Amino acid sequence: MENQIQNAVKLGRISEEVRSKCKGFSQWDPNSSRRDHDTILQILIDGRNPNSRDVEGCVLPTLVYLAREKRPQHHHKFKAGAMNALIRVSSNISNGQVILNVDCDMYSNNSIAIRDVLCFFMDEEEGQEVAFVQFPQNFENITKNDLYSNSLRVIYEVEFHGLDGYGGTLYVGSGCFHRRETLCGRKFIKGSKIDMKWEFSGQREESRIHELEENSRSLASCTFEENTQWGKEMGLKYGCPVEDVITGLSIQCRGWKSVYCNPSRKAFLGVAPTTLTQTLVQHKRWTEGNFQILLSKYSPAWYAHGKISFGLQLGYCCYCFWCSNSLATLFYSIVPSLYLLKGISLFPQVWSPWLIPFAYVIVSKYTRSFVEFLGCGGTILGWWNDQRIWLYKRTSSYLFAFIDTILNSLGYSDTAFVITSKVDDEDVSERYKKEVMEFGDSSPMFTVLATLAILNLYCFLGFLNKAISGEGIAEAYEKMPLQILLCGVLVLLNLPLYQALYLRKDKGKMPSSVAFKSMAFAVSACICFQYLY
Repeated sequence: MENQIQNAVKLGRISEEVRSKCKGFSQWDPNSSRRDHDTILQILIDGRNPNSRDVEGCVLPTLVYLAREKRPQHHHKFKAGAMNALIRVSSNISNGQVILNVDCDMYSNNSIAIRDVLCFFMDEEEGQEVAFVQFPQNFENITKNDLYSNSLRVIYEVEFHGLDGYGGTLYVGSGCFHRRETLCGRKFIKGSKIDMKWEFSGQREESRIHELEENSRSLASCTFEENTQWGKEMGLKYGCPVEDVITGLSIQCRGWKSVYCNPSRKAFLGVAPTTLTQTLVQHKRWTEGNFQILLSKYSPAWYAHGKISFGLQLGYCCYCFWCSNSLATLFYSIVPSLYLLKGISLFPQVWSPWLIPFAYVIVSKYTRSFVEFLGCGGTILGWWNDQRIWLYKRTSSYLFAFIDTILNSLGYSDTAFVITSKVDDEDVSERYKKEVMEFGDSSPMFTVLATLAILNLYCFLGFLNKAISGEGIAEAYEKMPLQILLCGVLVLLNLPLYQALYLRKDKGKMPSSVAFKSMAFAVSACICFQYLY
């Protein structure tokens, strides 16, 4: 397979030898492209054929290849459109009652997970209420200290278990088993039962297979969904970058519950982003989609009210408000540092009793975060990396997602579905394994991050210079303890960024254009603030 793909890439076409072996290629003419082609469908293995066995004699399941029709004049609806086409075609060929959705960069790591899922669906007491069973997304290429905090350790090990206690967790788009009927719009009716038995109707003839292929092709055509409820009340919903979350919420609002299953042996493993750009772009799409849900008619704040438990409603809102958190984080990353440079105190002094509430919140919050992270199997350095990425996401990904969502709501821009690239060259992979952060991209997000990092460094060094030459460090600390602490922590968190700006020589360093722009923005902001105040 690998050799055939490489040969096709070199030739720029499919060789005649391969075309003669695979009838699907006969539909691929010179005018076809990835965005303009007919439906290509082929039943490669018929699971009802007793002769369909592997080399060890085990029965093989039905295997179908599908490439839905795509035309430039018809929007293909990205992943949601592909899923809906697969749901329709599979209902005509196999019509299995349970559907597993796995992203293309993930694979099964625990075959017993299927048995676990069937136990939930077939439970005599509560199984009839379960619409889908969600497994956590785990990755095989996470570094020891989780450089980019891609494992979302606390979310999957703590928060989702909490949501599970309130009637179910979110559908996160991969590693999820669904009842087919719930994806097709069925409402939950108390007392109704779904029979999980599947009857074998016998072997299909070759002519019957060909007829089945022909009949199923129309289900994956561009025009099939016109004037239907697909993408609205049936299948995955359209119009949102996180089609999975909004689909799961709508299913739960129809009375169904979900289950979160997190076995000790991970059910599915995938590939996590290996550069900072990939991580930030991925989180921008997630947070932008969640914020759009909050502002849409399917908002958990009002649409879900009374339809799901209050705890689950709050859980959804927590993720939907990620985007707007950028404003508070941006404020605390800029204003206290600028006032520190000016020598103006914003918080209570050391000996003031009003310092106690601030100290309590800071100590309790970060102690809980630290203990929680280590309790989930993380490392001390991993927790520190998690705090850094927390800062970077909220001052770049979430900020851009917030702005884009507001502009989209006002009609000034359209939502774009950005696929997270998982392909890197050898140098990038080696730096990732050594846990060296990757900044070799001229992304606007890096301009924001570098500007904030330089601004905090300039303010901190400026404060130290004034304190040493003036009233002294001790006196300044008594006057502005929390601002010194905040600015100092921000500088420490940004150490990898300073290295990328000034010390590194490899291709992962910050581009010169970004460095110059960031320095100009940061210094200009500091000078303007000093003159204005």
